[in-house]
Amino acid sequence: MGDAMKVVKSLYFQILFAVLLGVLVGHFCSQQAIALKPLGDAFIKLIKMMIAPVVFCTIVTGIAGMSDKHSLGRLLSKTMLLFLALTVISLIIGLVAVYLFKPGVGMNIDPTQLSTKGLSQYTDSAAKLGVVEFFMHIIPDTFIGAFNKGEVLPVLFIAVLCGFALSAIGERGKPVLDVLESASHMVFKIFSYLMRFAPIGAFGALAFTVGQYGITSLGSLAKLIMTLYIACAFFVFVVLGSICRANGFSLWKLLRYLREEFLVVLGTSSTEPVMPRMLEKLQALGCKKGVVGLVLPTGYSFNLDGTAIYLSLAAVFIAQACNIELSLTQTVTMLAIMLLSSKGAAGVTGSGFVALASTLTVIHDIPLAGLALLIGIDRFMSEARALTSLASNAVATVVMSISENACDRETLMRTLDGKPSPAATPTQAQSENWDGLKVTEHV
Repeated sequence: MGDAMKVVKSLYFQILFAVLLGVLVGHFCSQQAIALKPLGDAFIKLIKMMIAPVVFCTIVTGIAGMSDKHSLGRLLSKTMLLFLALTVISLIIGLVAVYLFKPGVGMNIDPTQLSTKGLSQYTDSAAKLGVVEFFMHIIPDTFIGAFNKGEVLPVLFIAVLCGFALSAIGERGKPVLDVLESASHMVFKIFSYLMRFAPIGAFGALAFTVGQYGITSLGSLAKLIMTLYIACAFFVFVVLGSICRANGFSLWKLLRYLREEFLVVLGTSSTEPVMPRMLEKLQALGCKKGVVGLVLPTGYSFNLDGTAIYLSLAAVFIAQACNIELSLTQTVTMLAIMLLSSKGAAGVTGSGFVALASTLTVIHDIPLAGLALLIGIDRFMSEARALTSLASNAVATVVMSISENACDRETLMRTLDGKPSPAATPTQAQSENWDGLKVTEHV
């Protein structure tokens, strides 16, 4: 009886129950379910308000004591190369999947007859995307302005600058570092309170999705949806699984360890609500704060592998549906543009759909009106994109930690096996070094 109550009280069980209940309510009480949308929106807003302070405190305290500043540059270089490789692989997997299963063949769609109603919000956002605009957006208008919108990259930029500054001034910066350490404990405690509302948020978001679009709406384009999920599953279990095995840890155990976060993402179709908790849980795996604080937030903007799979798959699907044959040159050009557009849409609502609109706006070989084929089912596909990207960023963070000798292997293995880690002594907790990176922890 005690074990049963423990399971019922666990966040994992509560979120799983909420997700299933959301699907049932959305299907059988669709009108009432649509009115539940504010529950999901409110939960996401609650969590998003904590992202900027969590990221800032984690990164600043993680790199403030760095004596070897080259270690940061090396870490970022290796991380960006890994993200680039994973994105290229994702685009290719999406391309292979759509040509293998041919979900759009035989639809014989005339693009001139498609209704473009409802596309303007996405095409308007797509028109604002560009490489220069993307990088300019990283620089906030003011120091405090970086925190106004809760976007990751401007906060990341400010945090790195502050971390370097505190590192350079040494002992004079210790009072500031102590305040940020205390603030870090405070924001994570606030976040732990907010996560208690995760089941309610997941229930409201999923009930609205099913109620608004209906499970029956999946029928006509079920082959496309299944193709995306198969492609994403291949990427996660084959590509990421191989990377995990090569680095000596189990992908399945990592996914099991993060199961609560995946359920939240499944319910909300967004990875943002779990970022603070991901930062905390990856550190609990034995990964050093400095590495986790840099790699994970960066991955949220530069490693959207689920979106990359969706881009190449959806674009060719539209071409197949409209009986358009793409040449090898057109395909390669399209993939090159997607490599950039998948990054530029980071932080934009409906980022995958916006990135696809941005790509089609540039290449002109595939009709932009073809997006109308996808708009009704995009929410169901966004779940696969978000889950895949979250898994990829979790794996990348652990791999980078191992690569930089910034991961306690014993803690990693014991935690993934579900065994309690031995308590660290005060001496160990006060001084952890990663290539000259000294992280001060208060015990």
